[in-house]
Amino acid sequence: MRIFHIAGDQFSELTELPDTLPGRGYLWIGSARPEFREKAALVQAALQRWTGGQLVDLHISDLLNDQLPSHFDDTSWYDLLVFRRLAANAAAAALETPMRDGLRPLALIDTSPVGFAVFDRVLLTVHPNDCLVREFFAQRLQQQTVGSEVRASNRLPPSPADLMLRMVNHMVDSYLELRRLLTRQLGYLQQELFSPSSRYDTWQVLLESRNTLHLLEDICEDQRSAIVEWIDALDEWPEAASPADRRDRELLRVRSRDVLEHIERVLTHVRRLESTSEAAVQMHFAAQSNRTNAIMRTLTVLTAIFLPLNLVTGFFGMNFEGLPLIHSPTGFWIIFFVMLAAGIGMSVFFWRKRYLGTRHG
Repeated sequence: MRIFHIAGDQFSELTELPDTLPGRGYLWIGSARPEFREKAALVQAALQRWTGGQLVDLHISDLLNDQLPSHFDDTSWYDLLVFRRLAANAAAAALETPMRDGLRPLALIDTSPVGFAVFDRVLLTVHPNDCLVREFFAQRLQQQTVGSEVRASNRLPPSPADLMLRMVNHMVDSYLELRRLLTRQLGYLQQELFSPSSRYDTWQVLLESRNTLHLLEDICEDQRSAIVEWIDALDEWPEAASPADRRDRELLRVRSRDVLEHIERVLTHVRRLESTSEAAVQMHFAAQSNRTNAIMRTLTVLTAIFLPLNLVTGFFGMNFEGLPLIHSPTGFWIIFFVMLAAGIGMSVFFWRKRYLGTRHG
């Protein structure tokens, strides 16, 4: 568990939970989920001292649940947001040829939830063990305070809600790395689908890829619903008294809409990948059907060429004494050249009609 104090342009890390809130700024408590499970009572006591209220038991269960979908809930003294991240796990870092390495798309995606409890002057975040969001923002905020002054465009988050929105936006933007992995995975599968020299027998992998995209779509829908509910709750907050508070409140609305827009873009891309995978499967079966039709056309043409030749040989193979040319020394050659001319003529005819060859009209 790490405790940070943010006040204006000052950012510092505390060694333990203070007895009282600092006079300025707010506290950010970032904890891994197993550690929060062990120290939940200690955190609850600190929140009671600082804010006069504690986390509801059901919300503690939500923060400890690593299978909970993204959702938002509010109380009279704090807001709770559970947001499932979309990130590639460590195994995906070495992924170059997903099929040859035997990896599966479902094993490449980490959708663990991150919990946020937003008080007026306290932000409590609960992360998975391997989540780098806390360390990233701790290092980033520390770097922003290095130097004699902090640029206005790079100022520290003025409120716990602002810091929460920055973290959520960072988790949404982390989908970009996952998008490259999924795009490469689907690209490889599509190449296998349309490769004329390979027999595609990895339908299970393609099915898992499509299921992964369905999973991502569901997660993005939950993320969007949670942020929409947060924006609705933000609009119901009491009117800010000072111009500075009103400016910060408007900044929160802008950041919230920006996060929602990023989620919409992720959702659009996921749906585009779904459409691409569906179209690839349909095109694969269309190509297979076209190839089958071409083979059947060629076999039909060959049958049409040899059918009259079989008719001629069958006619002269009848056991009659009075057949023409049957006793002639040159009869065989006459019939042979007639059959050869008929075969060549029909082959040329079908070739001109493009019933033979690689191009079919």
